[in-house]
Amino acid sequence: MMCIRLVLLLVATAIVAKSQTLSPFDFLRSTESARAAGLAGAFVAIGGDVAAQVYNPAVLPTVPEHSLSLTFIKHVLDINAGLATYAGRVGSGWWGAAAAFTSYGSFTRSDAFGNSLGSFGASHVALHVSYANRIDTNAYYGVTLGYVQTTLDRLAASALIANVGLLYQLPRIRTTVGASVRYLGVQLARMNGEDASLPTDVRIGVSHRLRGLPLLVNFSLTRLAEQQQSFGDRLRNFALGGELYLGKTVQLRVGYDNGIRSSQSSATASVLSGMSLGAGVVLPSLVLDYTMTTLSLPALVHRVSCGLALDKIFDSDK
Repeated sequence: MMCIRLVLLLVATAIVAKSQTLSPFDFLRSTESARAAGLAGAFVAIGGDVAAQVYNPAVLPTVPEHSLSLTFIKHVLDINAGLATYAGRVGSGWWGAAAAFTSYGSFTRSDAFGNSLGSFGASHVALHVSYANRIDTNAYYGVTLGYVQTTLDRLAASALIANVGLLYQLPRIRTTVGASVRYLGVQLARMNGEDASLPTDVRIGVSHRLRGLPLLVNFSLTRLAEQQQSFGDRLRNFALGGELYLGKTVQLRVGYDNGIRSSQSSATASVLSGMSLGAGVVLPSLVLDYTMTTLSLPALVHRVSCGLALDKIFDSDK
C-alpha cells in the first residue's frame, strides 16, 4: 500500500514539476551507459545493473556488491563524455556513486576584429551519491544527492540536485515496475547572472521478460515533467527497448525514443531518428556493451561501456 501511495506521489510530481530547454544543465539528459542507450533510455525498471542508478537509485539493492561500470561517449564533432558508476553495501542498506564528465573540446578566442587571442574550453561535471533500502519484500526506494556544474571559459553555473525512485519486482510474472523523479534542485552559481532551470525528469516504466522467448521488453514514459500544451503531449514522450539473449553470453538491443523523434525538425529528421542499436558480451566478471544512437540525419552518438564485478576479479587473483 505504501508503495502505491509513493507511485501516486511521483505521478503528481510529474504534473506540477517544471522543465526548460536550452539550460546549461541539459547535458544531464544524455548521461547514460551503452546498455541504457541501447534500450533508448527505457531503463527506470532495470534491476541488476549498476549504471541504472542514474535513472533510478532504487535499483541499488538488486546490484551485486562492488560492481563498477565505466562508459565512454563519443558525441558529434569533438564532444566527448564519460560516466563511472559504483555500488556497495552500507549497514543494512546499499549505496552508489556516479561521476560524469563532458568536454566540448577547444575553441579559438577572438576579438571583435577576428584576431586570435588564444583558446578556451567548455565542460560539464556531475557527481552523485545514492542510498537505497527495502520498503517491503521485492519493493525498494532510493534517494540521490548530487552536484552539477557547467563551465564555459571563465563562466560557470552550478546546482545541487536530488533524485528519488521506487522499484517493485514481481518475480512470478518476470516483471519489474519502476518510477523516478530526477534533477530536482536549486541553482548555486549563475552564468552571467541568469537563472537556469534543471531538466527535471519524471519517468515511469516496466520491464518484462517474455516466457519461452529470451527477450526482455522495456517500456517507459519519459520526461513527464516537460512543459507541453496538454497531458496528451507528455504521453508522446515514451521509450521502448528490447534486449534479445543469444545464449548466456551475447545480447542484442534495439530501442526507440519517441521524444527524440518528435523533437526533430523536418530538415534534420530521418527514418532512424530516435533509434538505437547495441550489443553486449557478458562474461563471469566482465561485461562489454556498445550502442549507436541516431539523434538526427547527420548526428550519431556512440557509447562503449565496461562493467566489472570486482569481487570476482579479486577472488580470481587469490
